[in-house]
Amino acid sequence: MTAYFKKFMDDSRRGFTLIELLIVMAILGVLAVVVLVAINPIQQLARTRDTGRKSGVTQLGHALDAYYTARNGEYVAEGTTWITALSTSGELSTIPSLIQYGISGISGCSNAGANPHNSWCYDLDTTGGTNGPAVVYAELESNVERSKCGSGVRAWFVYSSADGRGGLMCDAVPTPGTQNWNTTQ
Repeated sequence: MTAYFKKFMDDSRRGFTLIELLIVMAILGVLAVVVLVAINPIQQLARTRDTGRKSGVTQLGHALDAYYTARNGEYVAEGTTWITALSTSGELSTIPSLIQYGISGISGCSNAGANPHNSWCYDLDTTGGTNGPAVVYAELESNVERSKCGSGVRAWFVYSSADGRGGLMCDAVPTPGTQNWNTTQ
């Protein structure tokens, strides 16, 4: 009987076997992958950048409205210096920080009214000799925002002077005076 207890005590003090340790490590690895996929740090950064873009577009849109009011119904001219014109006129005290795109395939705007750093876009409707309405917009890059538009359509956050507010627009490129965008503020 003593030999049986001695053998049992020796077996119980050995600790984990290599197989048991490898199984525990594999389970922890699978759990880590599941957590990283759920969190997806690249998409979290894209959502953060999109929030900054929404804030900047809204700020620029309000400055554009103030410029329009102070200049008796004249909007700032299109071109690469439209943000500078808003700033020098006193309607914009601080130019919003430029937010670079981090996901490939997202390029922002490339029209003549784009900021040289390709973050903020501006378009003025001058058809029929009128001066306005105007839109300020930026392309959104996070999957959360892009999934609201469906596949093959780009997601933009647009501030429309015609509506006096900003919202999500799903289109190839935002067009001044159109109301085919959904408010998501």
